[in-house]
Amino acid sequence: MNTQPTRTQPTVRSCPFDPPAEYRTLREQEPVAPVTLPDGSAGWLVTRYDDVRTVLADPRFSAQRTILRPGAAETDPAPAQSPPPGLFIMMDAPEHTRFRRLLTGQFTVRRMRQLTPAVERIVTERLDAMAAAEGPVDLVQAFALPVPSLVICELLGVPYADREEFQRNSATIVRLDAGLEEVQQAQAAMRGYLYQLVLAKREKPADDILSELVRSGELTDEELAGVGVLLLIAGHETTANMIALSTMCLLNNPEQLAALRADPSLMDGTVEELLRYLTVVQFGVRRTALEDVELDGRRIGKGSIVVAALASGNRDAAHLADDPERLDVARPQSPHLAFGHGIHQCLGQQLARAEMKAALSALLDRFPTLRLAVPVEQVPMRDNMLVYGVHELPVTW
Repeated sequence: MNTQPTRTQPTVRSCPFDPPAEYRTLREQEPVAPVTLPDGSAGWLVTRYDDVRTVLADPRFSAQRTILRPGAAETDPAPAQSPPPGLFIMMDAPEHTRFRRLLTGQFTVRRMRQLTPAVERIVTERLDAMAAAEGPVDLVQAFALPVPSLVICELLGVPYADREEFQRNSATIVRLDAGLEEVQQAQAAMRGYLYQLVLAKREKPADDILSELVRSGELTDEELAGVGVLLLIAGHETTANMIALSTMCLLNNPEQLAALRADPSLMDGTVEELLRYLTVVQFGVRRTALEDVELDGRRIGKGSIVVAALASGNRDAAHLADDPERLDVARPQSPHLAFGHGIHQCLGQQLARAEMKAALSALLDRFPTLRLAVPVEQVPMRDNMLVYGVHELPVTW
C-alpha cells in the first residue's frame, strides 16, 4: 500500500438498523479509503455500490485471505495460507468452481420451492410452541434460530439434537472479539463433528445433501467435512439474524408494518427490502489484490487487503436514488448486495428468501398484536459479531 491508513473502519452504529453513519461521508468524499481494519491490519475500504461490485467480480481480487505481502514481487510470495479443505468461499477459480458446480444443483429455485412445505411445517410448529408459552418470549430462541437450524439440519442430514453444540461453536467462530485459540478450537470441534457425520453417511447414506455429495465420489472426507461446516454455519447464522432483526425493524416502523399487513402481496418485495436495508454481513467481504489495481482513482498495491462494504453499498444513493436510508416495503425491487456479488455470491440465497418469507408471513399473521416487550434501545445487539443482529428479542402480543 502506498498510503498509510488515516482512520479505522467504521463500526459504531447510532441506530440499530443503520450501518455506521461514516459510510455516507466516505461514499461522498473518499469511496476507496485507506483504513485500519478491526483486527488491526491495514487495508482499503470500498463503500460505493459500483465499486463493491467491481471488487467482488474482478478476478484480480482474490478470495484467499493472504496471497502476497503488500508490495512484494511475484517471485517473493509470503508463506501461502491455503484454505482449509472444503472452505470454498476462500478459494479462487478453478478450485472454487469445482465445489460450486457440485453444490449449485442442491440450491436451485425449483428445489427451494419443493422445500417450502417443509419450511412452512417447521414455522407452524415453532409458532404453536410460541403461542402456548405464557408471557413474553425471546423470539430468537423461540422462533428465529430454530427455524433455519431445523431446515439446514434437514437439508444436510445433521441431527437437530446436536444443535446446541454446533450453534455454540458457530457463535464463537463469528464473534469478532473471540481469541484465536478459542476460534480454532470451535472450528476444530465443528470439523471433527462433520467428519464423523460424513463417515456415517458413507456407511448409511440418506436423502440429504451430505449423502448426495458422498455418492458423487468427487470430494475427500476432509473436503466434505469442510463443506458441511460452511453450509451449517451459513445456513442458520445469517437467516436466523435476518428473521429476528427484520421483525424488530418492522415493529419499530409501524407505518411500514401496517402497509404490509394491508397488502400481503408485498411480502416478496419486503424481504428484498429488508435484506438490502439491514445487510447483516456488517464488516464487509475481504479480498486480496493479486496485482496493482486502480480503483476510483486510487492505486491499490499488490497484496493489499480490500474490504467491500456491502452495507454501505446498499445505502448508496447513486445506485438507489429514492432515499436508500429509508425502509420502504413497497419499494420497486432493484439489485442489492446482501448476498454479495460475482462467483462467490451466496449459494443459499433462495433458501434464505424462502425461509424469511415463510417465517415473517406466518409470524405476523399468527400474532396480529405482536410487539416488543422492552424498549428498542434495551434490545442487546450483536455489535461484536461478523453477522449482525440481536442476541435476544423479547416480544409479547
